[in-house]
Amino acid sequence: MTNQPFGKKGWTPARIDSLAGRTYVLTGANSGAGFEAARILLAKGAKVVMLNRNPTKTASAIATLKQTLGQHIDVRFIRVDLGVLDSVRNAANELLSSIPSIDALICNGAIAQLPKQHLTVDGFESQLGVNHFGHFLLCGLLFDRINEAQGRIVMVGSNAYKMGLKRIKFEDLNFDKKYTAWDSYAQSKLAQMMFGYELQRRIKAAGKNVEVQVCHPGASRTNLLMDTAGTFNKILWSVMSRIIAQSAEKGSWPEVMCATERGLKAATLYGPTKRANTVGPVGENKLDKVALDQEMAAKLWTLSLEKTSLKWSL
Repeated sequence: MTNQPFGKKGWTPARIDSLAGRTYVLTGANSGAGFEAARILLAKGAKVVMLNRNPTKTASAIATLKQTLGQHIDVRFIRVDLGVLDSVRNAANELLSSIPSIDALICNGAIAQLPKQHLTVDGFESQLGVNHFGHFLLCGLLFDRINEAQGRIVMVGSNAYKMGLKRIKFEDLNFDKKYTAWDSYAQSKLAQMMFGYELQRRIKAAGKNVEVQVCHPGASRTNLLMDTAGTFNKILWSVMSRIIAQSAEKGSWPEVMCATERGLKAATLYGPTKRANTVGPVGENKLDKVALDQEMAAKLWTLSLEKTSLKWSL
């Protein structure tokens, strides 16, 4: 069911050498796994650019990082709301004008299991809008800069991709007919992961120099559900997370690995390998075939270009 290419203990940050001179861009980096990923990268000497929505929380996160790692660390903040396409465009423009090289873009930011349907200003079901369309546009706008550095794009997915309806509901993307928090979230993460694998295929066909990897954090003690889920799910998670979940730091390891480790494979999902891939050593997970459905992915790609008004020649 799973493979452990990094030995019995799996991948750990101890495998990372110095990252001095490298620049990593992360969405959703002011708390949880994103914050821990930023901390690990900074501790290895990298420059980190946080793309977050909340300036106040980001300022607090940066203050904590500097207190822990030292005032010398190079960490910057650019505001972005992934649920607003104009905000994504503005953030990309600011990033491109101020950051000459991008070694990896880590698409970590997400919202999960909103109890009631909510549409973004662009008319998307909010989880699909934030988790997929916002990241799709950001990747497209930053792609050439990443390609120049022969860099990487990391999709932080979720095991929810193989739950719910296990397909993209093209006939009713926003779940107008019957909205459920779980099905809409599952669709958004499936879309994000299918995009990652489709991007791998298109890059290979075009002969570009960007590596794309897909991972998931497992069950980790973060604020993802506590920020957006309904009351019942919040209470359930607050209890269950103490029993079954691992730390946010360990939840960050798969995305850090995918941004830094050499020799990773295409068409592979990386994450924890114990207890149904919820916790444990980081390695390869069994990938459900729906994530590699090329017909569905091509249709999603065309739709995403249309919805984001993005011109991407891949």
